[in-house]
Amino acid sequence: MLSIIEQIKQGKLWDFHGGIHPAENKDLSNKSPIVNAGIPQELVLPLKQHIGSKGDIIVAVGDKVQKGQPLTQGDIAMCVPVHAPTSGTITAIEQRTTAHPSGLSDLCIVIAPDQQDTWCDKTTYADYEDRDPAELIDAIRLNGIAGLGGAGFPTARKLQGGLGNVDILIINAAECEPYITADDRLMRDYAEEVIEGVRILRHIISPKLTIIGIEDNKPEAIQALEQHVKEDDNILIRVVPTKYPSGSSKQLVKILTGREVPSQSRSTSVGVIMQNVGTAFAIKRAIIDGEPLIERVVTLTGEAFKERGNVFAMLGTPIAYLLDKFGYKADKKHPRVIIGGSLMGFTLPHSNVPITKMTNCILAPKRKELPLHTYEMACIRCSACADVCPSSLLPQQLQWYAKDQNYEKCEEYNLQDCIECGACAYVCPSEIPLVQYYRQAKAEIWARSQDEINAERARQRFEAKQARMDRDKAERENRFKKAAETRREEMAKTGGDDAVAAAIARVKAKQAAAQNEKPEVKPAVAAAIAAAKAKQAASAQGATSETLPDNSEMAKLREERKRQARERKAKKEAGESTASASSNDSKKDAVAAAIARAKAKKAQQASEQKAPVADSVVENAEVDPKKAAIAAAVARAKAKKEAQQAQSESTSEPVAETEAVDPKKAAVAAAVARAKARKAAQQAEAQSETTSEPAAETEAVDPKKAAVAAAVARAKARKAAQQAEAQSETTPEPPAETEAVDPKKAAVAAAVARAKARKSSTTGRSAIRSNT
Repeated sequence: MLSIIEQIKQGKLWDFHGGIHPAENKDLSNKSPIVNAGIPQELVLPLKQHIGSKGDIIVAVGDKVQKGQPLTQGDIAMCVPVHAPTSGTITAIEQRTTAHPSGLSDLCIVIAPDQQDTWCDKTTYADYEDRDPAELIDAIRLNGIAGLGGAGFPTARKLQGGLGNVDILIINAAECEPYITADDRLMRDYAEEVIEGVRILRHIISPKLTIIGIEDNKPEAIQALEQHVKEDDNILIRVVPTKYPSGSSKQLVKILTGREVPSQSRSTSVGVIMQNVGTAFAIKRAIIDGEPLIERVVTLTGEAFKERGNVFAMLGTPIAYLLDKFGYKADKKHPRVIIGGSLMGFTLPHSNVPITKMTNCILAPKRKELPLHTYEMACIRCSACADVCPSSLLPQQLQWYAKDQNYEKCEEYNLQDCIECGACAYVCPSEIPLVQYYRQAKAEIWARSQDEINAERARQRFEAKQARMDRDKAERENRFKKAAETRREEMAKTGGDDAVAAAIARVKAKQAAAQNEKPEVKPAVAAAIAAAKAKQAASAQGATSETLPDNSEMAKLREERKRQARERKAKKEAGESTASASSNDSKKDAVAAAIARAKAKKAQQASEQKAPVADSVVENAEVDPKKAAIAAAVARAKAKKEAQQAQSESTSEPVAETEAVDPKKAAVAAAVARAKARKAAQQAEAQSETTSEPAAETEAVDPKKAAVAAAVARAKARKAAQQAEAQSETTPEPPAETEAVDPKKAAVAAAVARAKARKSSTTGRSAIRSNT
């Protein structure tokens, strides 16, 4: 059986599943040679123009740079540096919109060209055949070369992965997408440099066979390549049928070698490495000429362009500059500018987007040339998308899960194997933008995977930090322990004691002594504690015999003793106050006494006027105990009210006149007055009770009148006592608040209060006698 290489040399070709044959529209731009687009007024260079990580910026705003000078740097294989496309000045490092389907912005370096186009120093490898492959791979990386076929994978990283693992090198020259002719014109105009770049790749990879795969719709390019291929190059130019997407990596490998790349794997896993024809041209310029990747071929096509063709455009050139220079005339109703072809390209949000390493075409179609998809209709389950899928996927199910955001199912149905060729959307009768759903789902899956990676990295850092802290702690403890042991050994050798151990022992001994020592107790405190303990013991013994001891008699005796002591003290202070009051001004005493006598007389007259009224009411009323009681209550209330008014008038004036009274003496006088008033009231009440009851029993003429008179007398006596007590309680308060009160005035007030109380009690007794 022939080997794969022998079958290839014999001209055998294979086929892949699916594929479509759209209108090519390549004649619009492949008729004229490549021209130079010139130097714009501003260059905008995104830091990331490839698959991988960004480089570190090594320039600053205001720096002057030369053509080919690196602007970023990186030490990893997946980081590709960016170079200055021309000489000029760095004017800004800021966020600008980049050529991405999302339309988002990214960090960019802005250069204002000086139009001098001055080169920096170049490093060439004209003798590349004598150089080590690793040295050439590093030179390719430093010159910023990435895949120019559209994927943007770092070329150096791909070459490193293919060293010693591949036996077939494929140069992709198919360029299958409609409208794009950049590779076609490059092979026609620079076929010799393309073949030289292929020779450099052969020297680095050392494959058994090298194949240039090109579609049969490029006869001029095929002829140009054949003219520069030598017999000892071991390069086969294999023409393949035109079918979209035969230019995809996995599909071209299947066509040329019959090998099928596994899911989520690269072609190197089956012994094949693939490079684009534009990448081979860039490698030749970097190794032989020492020119980094600072420009690329871009196709300008579409009926909206007046001048169509292919140009060498500097990286960072604004698309608006190319549109203006090559006669772009926007469609009136639906102006569109598309980066890429009609199937895999995407519409730009605006024209101020820069050219990058992955930009191979600027398509500006008119509305009739490339109709718009007006609206999305429901899927009719025709399965046309599955029939044309070159990766043998199920686009219908993928669209359902992507729309439902069920990304686990999307991964289960191998969404990552989708090459986004757009064949499914091209044949969909419902005009469903399937590729847009797939791109969005891929971006979300990638974002989630990055979050998981970052979380795992953070967890590992945290665990490493904890382990390091534990290790440091253990080392410190061991170091201290070892130092203590060493110190003890040295102390033992020198005959001394361990200072640390001795200090610890002293502290422990001191603590033990402090615990054993009892606090010194003073004799008085000790006696109080002993008395308290004895009292507690006695109460506990009493509690055994009696749960609730009766101490009411003792409490009464104590209260009586306290009351007697207060009375003795009050009498003593009253005598002193009376003696001092006698020396007061006689005029003030006379005035106060006259006022008191007048008010008492007025109160007596009022009570005498009420008594006949009450007697007449009782005489005229029927013999009814309830009515008699009501009449008595009314009489008592009125008498009580008049007595309160008289008492308040008599007491307010002396109190208002008091000034600078001693608080202690005023309190003593008030206490004496209260005691005398209470005693007079008790005597009056007792006398009224003793005199009223016999009167009620012996009254033969009219018992009702006697009862009413007795009730009136009792009420008056009780009211007088209450007023005297209230006066005695309220009069000390104002002097307590005043400062420097006159003792004479306080004594006068107390004498007036006593006189009123005595007068009230005499009035009550006389009323009782008159009634009886």
